[in-house]
Amino acid sequence: MPFLMVTMMYATYVGTMHAPAPQDMPVAVVGSGQTAEEVVSALDSLPGGPLEPRLVATVDEALDLLEDREVSGAFEIPASGRDEAVIHTASAGGASQASTVQQYLAPVAAENQWRITAEDAAPLPDGDMSGTAVLFAGMGMMLAGYVPLSVLTMSLPFLLTLRRFVPLLIGWAAVTSTLIWTVLGPVVGAVDGHYLQFLGVGMLTVGAVGMTQMLFTKLVGPLAVLFGMLLWVVFGMPASNLALSLHSMPGFFQFLHGVLPLPAAGEALRSLLYFDGRGAGGHLLPLVFWIVVAFALALLKERRSGTAIPAAPDVSDVSTPLPALAGGPVRSPKVRYFAAVAFPLAILIGVVGAMSASMHQPKIHDLPVVVVAADAGQAEQMAEGLKPRLGDMLDIRTGTSVDEVKDQILEQEVVGAYVLPTTADGRAVLYSSSAAGASQQTALRAVFQQVAAGQETPLELTDIKPLTSDDTQGSNSMYVGMSWIMAGFLIMAVLRGGAPELTRLRHFVVKLAGWAVGISVWLWFLFDVLIGAVNGHALELIGFGALTVFCVSLVTGVFTRTFGLAAIIPVMLVLMLAGVPASGGGLSVYMVPDLFRTLQDVLPLPAAVDTVRSLVYFDGHGIGRNLLTIGIWGAAGLVLQFLVDLWLARREKKAPGARPDADGSGASGGSGAEASDTSDATDGPAPVSGSTKENDDLEPVPAT
Repeated sequence: MPFLMVTMMYATYVGTMHAPAPQDMPVAVVGSGQTAEEVVSALDSLPGGPLEPRLVATVDEALDLLEDREVSGAFEIPASGRDEAVIHTASAGGASQASTVQQYLAPVAAENQWRITAEDAAPLPDGDMSGTAVLFAGMGMMLAGYVPLSVLTMSLPFLLTLRRFVPLLIGWAAVTSTLIWTVLGPVVGAVDGHYLQFLGVGMLTVGAVGMTQMLFTKLVGPLAVLFGMLLWVVFGMPASNLALSLHSMPGFFQFLHGVLPLPAAGEALRSLLYFDGRGAGGHLLPLVFWIVVAFALALLKERRSGTAIPAAPDVSDVSTPLPALAGGPVRSPKVRYFAAVAFPLAILIGVVGAMSASMHQPKIHDLPVVVVAADAGQAEQMAEGLKPRLGDMLDIRTGTSVDEVKDQILEQEVVGAYVLPTTADGRAVLYSSSAAGASQQTALRAVFQQVAAGQETPLELTDIKPLTSDDTQGSNSMYVGMSWIMAGFLIMAVLRGGAPELTRLRHFVVKLAGWAVGISVWLWFLFDVLIGAVNGHALELIGFGALTVFCVSLVTGVFTRTFGLAAIIPVMLVLMLAGVPASGGGLSVYMVPDLFRTLQDVLPLPAAVDTVRSLVYFDGHGIGRNLLTIGIWGAAGLVLQFLVDLWLARREKKAPGARPDADGSGASGGSGAEASDTSDATDGPAPVSGSTKENDDLEPVPAT
């Protein structure tokens, strides 16, 4: 199962997002006559067919199309006697899409020697400058419908009948939708008002995913988690149009955009939040369809073959003793009810809260840049002049050697260098590296283009280490690193739930090592040979990947062995959700809160991301530091694993029924504690004999 989960997710994400290129992106050209027709023809004949231009007569018509999201942008040709072209976009319809439109339309204006004015017909609000609020809202609603079924299947399977499940799903949808709005609105500040709209879209989305996941569970039991992950998470994100433009995705995902719940929820929220509800009804229809069809098929399944769930305990009420989470001890009904609510809520709050708080309002701060001049005094004078305006945004340093600052950029000590002209009529040069971070390069260029314009100085932009054609977004290193981290913590979650009899480090350490090497080889083969996103450095990537997977699994195992599957939540929060903004793989660490820049030197995901980036682009610079970070996590995990072994051995000796010579060896016929743990992992119900309290006392791993 962990192999399939990791492979499904990252094969799809890397395959669709490593080098996205627009295809037939609709744009409007405003004008008439020969000039307008020539512009349409020029846009239509661009290599690769990125745009699908159409001619419209008026600006109002183009803006209507833009606000209905039937076009991604509009190009207004200058009226007779004028030389100013206007590029209209709608950043609320997708920030990356708006940027792509400008990228293709601006050269047309330059060729015709027209000045350019950019106008945003639907700007993003100040609280959501990255445009990610609808993304995280849609993800939260999807998770709220998806996650609870995996808990209910093994702990409270009697609730999975339509007459019990439907009322619970309605209440759950209302509560979780309210919670998502509360996190994104009053807490984070990414959404202003619109509670009732959130509630409506949320109830439909949670209902659609939850009802369909219920149907999958009735058909295949616990394996429904794979079907749900494939549809809702793996296919849903590329098809959503919420992260990257849909027009840069393969045609299969463009079809899924009109079908899956995540795209429907995100687009409906966009319509309601930013476009006065235009087109919202069309996006809500797929959600209604999923609810109706899933309910009808689940009803048919119950009437034909009963309410039993494949491979789940066959119980009719709450009285039968069962674990709260897979692989854990038998728990009381109250604990099971609590776990069924708390586990998915914790994941929901972690994903929506942590990700939105760190990324909803990117703001440049302390971006290290060097001002270079032939004379040190001139550089200092320029730096002092910039500090009053840009002091909070930039960490301004000075230098006199262009070669030295280039080396500093390649060693990722600074983000860029602004080289002053050497003559009165010369041009300034801005050196940076897109390979070190596309978002920080874009921000740096925007700042110094304004600086150069204010000084009336021509500016030359130089990318000394550009991204490759196989990594145009600069996201490959992030996805490779995330796949290693996920492979590490997921294997321990599966072992805890599916093989709780592996109670000692020596029982599973060799298995972990084999898994780490095997999955690292496979991921390299997947990303390099099959997809072509990461080229070369096979041995280094496999070796560092195996080390990362192994060390992360050791650390995760400490918590899953002591706290059970519930430990996956804090592990995921620290290793993955905090690691993403700290890694600089998406947004630069100079654009997220200061906390994450501190975590960059501590967490394993930033170390993994930086290693991949350094191997591919920077000749391995800094890998030693990253090895040390991963090694410290692994060493800490190993020491703690031995301590957990000692703790479990002591508990076993004290457990009722333990042999006088019990030494925690885990040999055949071991302690009653181990027998209790193993029985909890079976597909059937736990033994009825003995109270829940007695079962808890016998269990060496106090999992919830």
